[in-house]
Amino acid sequence: MNSKRPALGHATRAEAAADELRRRILEGELVEGFQLRQDALAAEFGISRIPLREAFVQLESEGLVRILPHKGAIVSELSMDEITELFELRALLEPTLLRKSVPRLTAADFVELDRILAEYSEELHAHSPARWGELNTRLHELLLSRARQPKTSSIVYSLLQQTDRYTRLQLSLSREAAERAEAEHAELVDLCRKGDGRSAAALLKRHIEHASEELKGFLQARRLTPA
Repeated sequence: MNSKRPALGHATRAEAAADELRRRILEGELVEGFQLRQDALAAEFGISRIPLREAFVQLESEGLVRILPHKGAIVSELSMDEITELFELRALLEPTLLRKSVPRLTAADFVELDRILAEYSEELHAHSPARWGELNTRLHELLLSRARQPKTSSIVYSLLQQTDRYTRLQLSLSREAAERAEAEHAELVDLCRKGDGRSAAALLKRHIEHASEELKGFLQARRLTPA
């Protein structure tokens, strides 16, 4: 671990600690399964355990860290096979639901979709990844909510929950990834507003595939990086 103390004054202590740990994880300095020791990190960063624990919780919400009973925080282990299977299922099922949902989306739905888009944009431009994954999931769920296929919808909502940590990670990989997701979401909502379910479904499939490709590319690169 780098013994040089990073400058943590640019944000709150918890946010700055989360930023530095996120950088180390994404750049491969901290590998999967690595235990994040509170005492050592608190001493290195010159902060108390409280903001450090807040940083761990933030990173857990992004899918980068897991907090385990009696063990503390560890860098998340990511499964290439799981990413492939879950995102392939989403790319298969979500476009089908979207085509059926588009004609039934209401004016109130579009008001809420616009609100989610605005909130995502605000969080993006504030460089605050904490809620990107949550807002992404809410937008997908609302777009699919009028399909009237409860069994398929139940499966898809389960897949969204299972991929939540991966989605949070994918959106945190780079500002470009988050900005592309923002643009694709805006285009999705626009196509749905126009009633173009076919084009919206095709875009949604590409959108999901982009996320999967970025995640697998990141995972391959990280595993090739020497510990």
